[in-house]
Amino acid sequence: MNAEIIAVGSELLLGQITNTNATFIAAQLAEIGVDVYYQTVVGDNAERLEAAIRTAEGRADLLIFTGGLGPTKDDLTKETIASHIEKKLVTNEDAMRSIEQFFIRTKRKMTENNKKQALVIEGSKVFPNDHGMAPGMLAKSGNHYYMLLPGPPHELEPMFIHYASPAIQEELETIEKIESRVLRFFGIGESQLETEIRHILDSQTNPTVAPLAKEGEVTLRITAKHQSAETANEMIDQVEKEIMQIAGSYFYGYNDMTLMEALLEKLSKKQLTLACAESLTAGKFAAEMASIQGVSTMLKGGVVVYSNEAKMKLAKVKKETLDKYGAVSSQCAKELAENIRSIMDADIGISFTGVAGPDSLEGHPPGTVWIGIAIKGKETATYLLELPGSRNNVRTRSVKYGCWHLLKLL
Repeated sequence: MNAEIIAVGSELLLGQITNTNATFIAAQLAEIGVDVYYQTVVGDNAERLEAAIRTAEGRADLLIFTGGLGPTKDDLTKETIASHIEKKLVTNEDAMRSIEQFFIRTKRKMTENNKKQALVIEGSKVFPNDHGMAPGMLAKSGNHYYMLLPGPPHELEPMFIHYASPAIQEELETIEKIESRVLRFFGIGESQLETEIRHILDSQTNPTVAPLAKEGEVTLRITAKHQSAETANEMIDQVEKEIMQIAGSYFYGYNDMTLMEALLEKLSKKQLTLACAESLTAGKFAAEMASIQGVSTMLKGGVVVYSNEAKMKLAKVKKETLDKYGAVSSQCAKELAENIRSIMDADIGISFTGVAGPDSLEGHPPGTVWIGIAIKGKETATYLLELPGSRNNVRTRSVKYGCWHLLKLL
């Protein structure tokens, strides 16, 4: 079975709300082996909705509609679908009682148009709405299924989990599990990674591999389908092993893990503490680090040393260093890292100094960044970055590179 998700609502097209329902439903369908090849958004217009239905019928077995089940005139989803499949709308007595009870509980007057919410497509399987008024339903006509769900996520999500998903599974002859795993890489571009694993991408069937680049990182999502979740994961293991043999040196974590989380995991395991001195990042590294639970055992502290005066006063950078080499230099990054480690009595000191932009500084173009890492008992390392992008993009990527280089050293 494959499905198409059709979100109904002009507010979605106007950008007033985000279509989180499609994300939720697609993930739920993957769990039971239903493929989603298309997602559609259509406004509150019967003719355009009718056109969307006809298009979806040509490419999906199951059409899942979200929204348009309310009491107002522009709520026209079930009316349009009922007309399309030549079925009547009838009052569902259980839904009507539930709606009446809602108004009694909330001590509000029930207007006549609220009775519209109790209408369902004749012969459909009705889903109770435990968190609202309009019920959902599943109707069948010919070779197609039509599922109607309310728009508000707090109503849709529990309805889908408790009623809609089991209803779909009853219609499936075989329930295939779809398992996915995301591999996260840093320090390699999307085009380079794709080139290196081109033979895997060209020959993929099941499992499939999908690359995605975002904010200087690259992810590979490996997806496998099988009746057994265990077998699907074994299939993923084989593909992952092949990828890691090629690009394992750039790998840092799985699924939703961030570079900072990977770093903190390593620091915690090794029981190491860290302090930071930040110029262009202006506390961004420390703030991201502090946003993760349990960081208090690892983060000793840090300073924002934006000006040269602050670098000398708070991080004890020598005036001669700044006069001779400048703030945007390997020498300045080295002193910042070593001094903050000593001042905070930490195992590791990390520093960021450079040019965020948009203007140049000390003759260096925007995106010129030096990172210093001083680890107790080891020689201090410095790294030069030449980063493209906006001011904030340079700052964000500097933090990520700081995490990455430190991870590699540990």
